[in-house]
Amino acid sequence: MALWDSVIGAAAKRGGALIGAGRAVPLAALAQVSCLAGRLEALRGRCVLIAVRDAFTAAILLLELDGVARRMVLCTPDLQREHLPHVVRCAQADVWLSDSPQNGPPAGVELDFAVEADAQPVPLPPGLQRPFHRADCQAATEWVLLTSGTTGAPKLVAHTLASLTSAFAGERAQGAAPVWSTFYDIRRYGGLQIYLRALHAGSLLLASAGETITDYLARASAAGVTHISGTPSHWRKALMSGAAERFSPAYVRLSGEIADQGILDALRAAFPRAVVAHAFASTEAGVAFEVRDGRAGFPATLVGTSERGVELDVSRGTLRVRSPGNASAYLGDGAPPLEDSEGFVDLGDRLELREGRYYFAGRSGGIINVGGLKVHPEEVEAVINSHPGVRMSLVRPRRNPITGAVVAADVVLVEGAGAGSTADERIRKEILDACRTTLAAHKVPALIRFVPSLEMSPSGKLVRPSA
Repeated sequence: MALWDSVIGAAAKRGGALIGAGRAVPLAALAQVSCLAGRLEALRGRCVLIAVRDAFTAAILLLELDGVARRMVLCTPDLQREHLPHVVRCAQADVWLSDSPQNGPPAGVELDFAVEADAQPVPLPPGLQRPFHRADCQAATEWVLLTSGTTGAPKLVAHTLASLTSAFAGERAQGAAPVWSTFYDIRRYGGLQIYLRALHAGSLLLASAGETITDYLARASAAGVTHISGTPSHWRKALMSGAAERFSPAYVRLSGEIADQGILDALRAAFPRAVVAHAFASTEAGVAFEVRDGRAGFPATLVGTSERGVELDVSRGTLRVRSPGNASAYLGDGAPPLEDSEGFVDLGDRLELREGRYYFAGRSGGIINVGGLKVHPEEVEAVINSHPGVRMSLVRPRRNPITGAVVAADVVLVEGAGAGSTADERIRKEILDACRTTLAAHKVPALIRFVPSLEMSPSGKLVRPSA
């Protein structure tokens, strides 16, 4: 089955649409229009690097190329030019598809396909109507996503449409058609999940490059967005902006980072009529689970095999996932195996069991070593973020001549929470008191610094010194 089957199904019949800034296309109308027009056939069986900058154009191209291209590589807008030879080599790419004249094809590709910037889909040539493009397609198109590491060349992760949609493929549309949106770019796993969900059962409002959170949420509110997703860091920035006060979704989703109790409580207060859910997912493992009870962590009862065939294992201290949503492989010569010998993807996220519930302690590779004792930054951040005057925090190591490192924290306060040195000192003392009550002594920050903002990566996650 190709992605087009979703569009001609429930979503189109229920009046779904792709909505951009200043333009929109009903899903039903996509049967007669194209961003590639009569050139689509030249891409049959090819491996295509999709390097368009405009998300609206990319949304249509993904729909057009699934079932035609042998492999689609979803290049993120922040992909560094220096990494393109690595991507071309690993993917065995032979077509470059871009909407920027300044962004010429990398060495090694045979065809250079230009798409007009901010392309408006045009009518198909006479006689061509979908689903013509699936004729003679011998195998399902492979979808290749790039990992969002902050340094070095990205890994290429291979999926099929079946693995990407496994979390919701069996769901039947009920009630009014949802209008989805996301802070994520749709070329990343988190954003792609929302794109595919919207085509399955509703509409999708796409964020524009460079759009402020205030403008984006104003558009979302005007378009009647009912379902919206982002990382906890995305949501903290949205709450800081004040724009969330004029927005009333029915469903709010967090993923990509640990959802601590502080951000869950803040979203519940901001959107009292919404379902606030946090999902655990990764590019390699797919969607593992979703929690809707308003609490951080997840119930121990989820460990094992779910009705969707997702199996969670915690026997080695980290979360391992085996499911129909697992990617098939990393691409490239010398690429490491994606799954272990038992077919699990080990995500490296360490867990702690407390009173029948597992809590994320942090990633295995992000540990701060304080005199030989381990500190997971996320565990400390969860305590700091629980303070009502704190919007977000970043815990990092600070060098120390005796212990090698101590714990330091950069903290962004809720607007109006700190007003002068006396208020700051009061909040600092309250944060330290909470840390001393909850955490072991070596985990308590030796330094707390109040800052106006924290850096976020293009994927919407906090930029960590150890990343």
